[in-house]
Amino acid sequence: MKIIGFVGLPGSGKGEASKIARELGLSVVVMGDVIRQEAARQGLEPTDQNLGRIGNALREKEGAEAIARKTLKMARKTGRDLVVVDGLRSGAEAEFFRSQADEFYLIEVWAAAEARLGRLEKRGRPDDPKVCGEVGGNASAEGQAKSNSATALEERECREKGWGLARAMERADYRIDNSGSLEDLRRKVVKLVGEIEKGVSGESMVG
Repeated sequence: MKIIGFVGLPGSGKGEASKIARELGLSVVVMGDVIRQEAARQGLEPTDQNLGRIGNALREKEGAEAIARKTLKMARKTGRDLVVVDGLRSGAEAEFFRSQADEFYLIEVWAAAEARLGRLEKRGRPDDPKVCGEVGGNASAEGQAKSNSATALEERECREKGWGLARAMERADYRIDNSGSLEDLRRKVVKLVGEIEKGVSGESMVG
């Protein structure tokens, strides 16, 4: 089985990249779903704190590759020769997939911090940072809300880097710059995924 993995900081656009891959007809398995399913099993709300705590507990109990192993089982159940895995969080996970797949390609999706924060606030998933409360045009209150949201994002990044996210990104075979529009991202993903499918991918950077 050939695996394409997407890695990146929160809000970088790896989920959108995976969505584009799915629209191309590829099977996509989301690593975060393993943790969200465990939260549901425990009767917990899928908040950032709960998911972070569950992720830490799984890795401490079953090892750094725990979530990758569960994700690989999901990937194999698709019965497809090529599967996209969304949301690697560590170098250990990257090396696990590399050791298990016939071919493994790790793609980092990159975007600046300000852009990532804005995307997460708009996405509105329960585990995303938010600008909350009634700011009512009060510049001071609005500024404080944005500061709190940025702090929440920073805490989430620190936790994921603690899992080894930075090392995973360093080991990426390709990097997609997602500083532009969604259409720009679509063009880059379609081009790179197509080249990987054909076995002709070359440049490690996709500008």
